[in-house]
Amino acid sequence: MTALPAWAKLARMKAIQLPCLAGLLLSTAGAQADALDDFLSQKGLIAPTVSAPSPVTPKASELVVHAMGFMGVPYKWGGNEAETGLDCSGFVRAVFGQITGIVLPRTSDRQAAATHSITAQELAPGDLVFFNTMGQPHSHVGIYIGDGKFVHAPRTGDRIKLERLAGTYWAQRFDGARRVLAQAPDSGQEPQRLSLRQP
Repeated sequence: MTALPAWAKLARMKAIQLPCLAGLLLSTAGAQADALDDFLSQKGLIAPTVSAPSPVTPKASELVVHAMGFMGVPYKWGGNEAETGLDCSGFVRAVFGQITGIVLPRTSDRQAAATHSITAQELAPGDLVFFNTMGQPHSHVGIYIGDGKFVHAPRTGDRIKLERLAGTYWAQRFDGARRVLAQAPDSGQEPQRLSLRQP
C-alpha cells in the first residue's frame, strides 16, 4: 500500500471538518462571514478581516464549501481530476458539476461565453470571476466566495487556494464577473440563478 501524498491527507482532514463548516455557513448572515474568516484564519489561509457579510442561499453555500474543500490540490495544466491535479477551468467545472450537475465547458474562455455577465457590484458567492493573465480575455477563472475573496487553481507549481480580488496582481487583471444560470430541463422557463442573494 502506497502512502498518501500530503495534499491528499489534508483533503481527508478537510473532509472531516467541512460538514462542521457547512453548518456554520448556513447559520445567521452575521455569523457566516465571522465563522468562515475565523476558520480560515485558524488554518493560516487568510489574515483576519472585518467586513459586512452578504446573505446567500443554501445552494451557494454548499457550492462555496465544496470549492474550498479542493484547497491544497495541486495545479496541473489540463487537469480534470483532484487526485492528479486541476487547472483553473477544470477546478470550476468539477465544482459546478459535482454540486449542481451543470457541466460547464472545459476552458475558461468557453466558460465565460456560456455564462451570464454581471457587474462586480452584483457578485455573490458561487459566481465566477475572470482574469486576463495571458494577454487574452477570460484566460483565468475562479469561484467567488464572498467578502472580496475567490478560490482558484493559480499556476503550475502552486495549489488551489484562496485570494483577494483586491490584491494588486488580480485587481490589475480582473476581466469581469459572470453567473452560471440553470434552466430546468424541458421546462420552457427562463433560467434561474444558482447563487441568489437572499432578499
